[in-house]
Amino acid sequence: MSRLLRGTLILTAATFFSKFIGLIYVIPFTNLVDEEGMALYGYAYIPYTILLSISTMGVPLAVSKFVSKYNALGDYATGRRLLRSGLLIMTITGFLAFLLLYNLAPILAHSIIGKYGGKGNSISDITFVIRMVSTALIIVPSMSLIRGYFQGYQSMGPTAVSQVIEQIVRIVFILVGSYIIVEILNGSITTAVGLATFAATLGAVAGFIVLLWYWRKRKPHLQKLYDNSKPASDISLMEIYKETIKYAIPFVAVGLAIPLYQLIDQFTIVKTLKTIEYTQKEAESVYAIITQIAHKIVMIPVSLATALALTLIPVITKSFTQNNGELLHKQITQTFQIVLFLTAPAAIGLTVLAYPAYGALFGIDNMKTGGYYLQWYAPTGLWFAMFTVTAAILQGLNQQRFAFISLGLGFLAKFLLNKPLLLGFGGTGSVIATNIGYTLSILFNLYIIKKYSGFSFKWVYRRTVLMTVFIAIMGIAVAVVTMLLGDTETRMGSIMKLAIGIVTGGAVYAYLSYRSGLLKIILGDRIPFLRGKN
Repeated sequence: MSRLLRGTLILTAATFFSKFIGLIYVIPFTNLVDEEGMALYGYAYIPYTILLSISTMGVPLAVSKFVSKYNALGDYATGRRLLRSGLLIMTITGFLAFLLLYNLAPILAHSIIGKYGGKGNSISDITFVIRMVSTALIIVPSMSLIRGYFQGYQSMGPTAVSQVIEQIVRIVFILVGSYIIVEILNGSITTAVGLATFAATLGAVAGFIVLLWYWRKRKPHLQKLYDNSKPASDISLMEIYKETIKYAIPFVAVGLAIPLYQLIDQFTIVKTLKTIEYTQKEAESVYAIITQIAHKIVMIPVSLATALALTLIPVITKSFTQNNGELLHKQITQTFQIVLFLTAPAAIGLTVLAYPAYGALFGIDNMKTGGYYLQWYAPTGLWFAMFTVTAAILQGLNQQRFAFISLGLGFLAKFLLNKPLLLGFGGTGSVIATNIGYTLSILFNLYIIKKYSGFSFKWVYRRTVLMTVFIAIMGIAVAVVTMLLGDTETRMGSIMKLAIGIVTGGAVYAYLSYRSGLLKIILGDRIPFLRGKN
């Protein structure tokens, strides 16, 4: 196995592990701080994520591409110039982003909940948690640049290890710190959530320390390459930054999609619902369930499916570059089939099992409300997956600029429809607006894919029809089984009902897919025992 392939696999595994535990921790954390605490956590994290995405999204990959390009020419000095000047720029922009978010915190707090009245999070609570998370912006941008520099040398270990350590430190501090404050010290939820948001800074410090350790370890080798470098290319710093930004832009659209939609929800859900006779506490509970709790659950199967499908993107790029249309169409078909085959049944299964799933994971106290919104939100997972994959295919076809246009279309629809739909349908209006926005983006992406690749959706459509039949049968089987089990009044009952429902649905869908040959068609090359099936 080549060093590049091995490194890429390590980095992919580390990224997936980091994302997976970043989704799972929400279960114990919600049990500690309840929906009110999760709403407060979301108030802080969503604007932080937006600023972080704008300042660092694509930086590691863009810098690695730039450094790799000039390293291949034997010019190690130009990459070092980018590192030195870039660290200064990233430190300054990171500090400015921190100051911006820190000082905007009271304004954001007023915009989120409007005039304070009644039980729920206060302006001061929201201001406090936003300011706590803002400190991470000082460190993370510089850390992203160093990761990209190492990747430019085809050294993925530093990025992989620092990502995992950063996430582990963050989540351990969130859970342990919150538990001590709430359960042992009998402290406030606001204090616990503030500490949880500050965990982003502590995780970043830990990740940065790992990178510094790697730098010290690799410095003799890197210095030797630098000393023997060919004369630096005649390229100005402005040209260096322009080229790097050009590389980074394609990754921004996909990374910003979900945070931008959540930002609209953040500024509209609570204020709008309070105007239609929701109390602030009820409105914040709806906001927390939709943007934090249900979203995290839904993203678990989405991350699994898209991770598998996106492994095909590099080969799509290669086939497109080589003008191999037949192979290109086969690979695009396979990508769509994988994401639909894995995400659609998970989304529908979670829809059917929404109530026991919520009760099993977060307790039965708010199962009625939580299960209701989870049931509405679960199918949205398929839209998330399809947007991610279609945008990635556009990148593979070198048409990534259209990802921004499709994101803009969806964002505009969400922005215009969110408040009217909230007024008309309550909290579910937010979910409907999200689905409409993503539908527009996906349809636009599909049009561009067809236009620039000549792709025919015939086989994807046929397989989708077959999957739909199997998913419908699976859903009916799960619904019947759970109905026979009756209502659950305890958490253990919800756990048992959820487990039986998952096993039933999984068994039915797997059996139908295997007997029909669909499983082999879609995953045969990836699962050894299916290859030999006649």
